[in-house]
Amino acid sequence: MDLVALADFNLVARYGGFGKAARATGRPKATLSRRVTELEAALQLRLFERGARNLKLTEEGRALHERTAALLTELDETAATIAAGGDKPRGRLRISAPLLFSQTAMGRIAAGFALKYPDVRLEVTTEDRAVDMIEEGYDLVIRVNPDPDESLVGRVFLHDRLVVVASPDLPRPAADLSVPGVVRGGGDRQTWNVVTSEGPATIGIEPILALSSLIMVRDAVRTGVGAARMPISLVSHDLADGTLLHWGNIEGSEIALWALYPSRRLLSARVSAFLDFLKQAFPNGTPDELAAYIGR
Repeated sequence: MDLVALADFNLVARYGGFGKAARATGRPKATLSRRVTELEAALQLRLFERGARNLKLTEEGRALHERTAALLTELDETAATIAAGGDKPRGRLRISAPLLFSQTAMGRIAAGFALKYPDVRLEVTTEDRAVDMIEEGYDLVIRVNPDPDESLVGRVFLHDRLVVVASPDLPRPAADLSVPGVVRGGGDRQTWNVVTSEGPATIGIEPILALSSLIMVRDAVRTGVGAARMPISLVSHDLADGTLLHWGNIEGSEIALWALYPSRRLLSARVSAFLDFLKQAFPNGTPDELAAYIGR
């Protein structure tokens, strides 16, 4: 297989068209078109559906792009590393991270990593949705309690858990009564099963505020408007200061943050360096270590 033609095919697939790829890379549009046509002829496959305005990968083209784009990137990086005379991390590192972790810790972690590895261009996208790492071009994703995925491997670098907290001004309800609640998202009346120092208990919740961000939930519960279910790292300072009280631990609420990367790829120097940096930032992976990144 002609690697140059394969590389040009991946450029066109990545940018979604011959013209877009040509403008982004400075390669002649005619050359890109010719290379892709030659590759299709060599493989005896149609890789693109060519419409009047749109260019769309065929099923075979998508499969070829997914399986070869990362490999070609690693070949380029390997050649650059050898030319540079070492395995110093360099190049672009694209990471997808969840919203709360990004808001509380990722800025400082990214800045520290950039200072330590100036030859790496770090790009962090914040999103809670499940991303397709290969299709969307991510080198590493950080996710909370991810579903099993045979195409990904990784490691847990941080643990957390959910607790119920409330202002000291909010009386804890009797067993058969409910208490105003601040919840993430929405919902009707609900019950929270907790474990306290006195044993299991149930807290009835009547939602009066539904907010989309846990930062907003924390800020609201501080006012005394209601109880809330929160990661303990996010309210650790409040509990220590006495501005919030701990009503119990949510049963079965262990949270694990995973750093994931595609299993079929060799672990690049920049991904390995970022994984090591996470380990240095959270050596024991405890909620207290995450709380240290969170302002009061």
